[in-house]
Amino acid sequence: MAETGTRSRHGVPPDQREMKDHLRKGIIVIDKPRGPTSHQVSAWVRNMLGAEKAGHGGTLDPNVSGVLVIALDDALKALQVLLLDTKEYIATLKLHAEVPRDDLDRVFSEFTTEIYQTPPVRAAVKRERRARRIHEMEILDMQGKSVLFRVVCESGTYIRTLCVDMGDALGVGGHMYELRRTRTAGFGEAQIVKLQKLMDAHVAYTEDGDESLLREVVLPFERLLDGLPKIYIKDSAVDAICHGADVAVPGITKLEGDFKQCQIVAVFTQKGEGIAVGKALAESEKMREMQKGAAVNLERVFMAPGTYPRQWKHTRNLIAP
Repeated sequence: MAETGTRSRHGVPPDQREMKDHLRKGIIVIDKPRGPTSHQVSAWVRNMLGAEKAGHGGTLDPNVSGVLVIALDDALKALQVLLLDTKEYIATLKLHAEVPRDDLDRVFSEFTTEIYQTPPVRAAVKRERRARRIHEMEILDMQGKSVLFRVVCESGTYIRTLCVDMGDALGVGGHMYELRRTRTAGFGEAQIVKLQKLMDAHVAYTEDGDESLLREVVLPFERLLDGLPKIYIKDSAVDAICHGADVAVPGITKLEGDFKQCQIVAVFTQKGEGIAVGKALAESEKMREMQKGAAVNLERVFMAPGTYPRQWKHTRNLIAP
């Protein structure tokens, strides 16, 4: 596998894009307030920044606050990557009667596993029973019938349903009283931006020409790929991949991170631009030793064809048939 430098006549590093392009390929980690729906917050951000489209990565109920990742225009293609990672919440469980702490510890331990849930009636998904993984649960405080706890769970877990189920398991009943999302994938409260700060940053840019604040709060969509193993490819193979050709070993310049066969990996240009995500066709250790063959079966392409020049007939060995 060849190792090359990062110099290139084409493309631009994500943090050096012109502001118009930066916004089209940008994401914002909003601190969603209680009250509006996630859809309303996305619409406010879209209108505020003059974007054509905006969408969010994981619905929060109107009365729930916290981390809401919003993508603009071209960045929307990468939002589904958030479903591959975990989310963290701080919640208050209100029990309908007091229980001994030992019983509470036992039930929390029993639910820190794969559980089965049926989405609530108000959920905008089909109400089918499905498995979800609870990775961590920690009781932070207990006062009478109120239990403050932290939970790390698989995307798509309903904390409201979790509270009801734990109350039933304790034999006293219970419900979710308050909820705040503190992390989605690698985006936590350290990155969140209030809507007012986003507005101030946009005003500074449109009225004073100051881009600094807007670049601080609007991140390149490539940040969505931070948690994935990375595969960097030659410039000559980029456009073929943008047209849907799978990644082949001769076109790879560098692997970053270890991965297993069939694991989702991200594909980048040598300047760090996100091209696509797909399933690795071999584990990383084996792929580093391979000289030919297909490496990644693409699942989602982000980069538009024509961003890099077409060089297919000169590089047939750089793409998978």
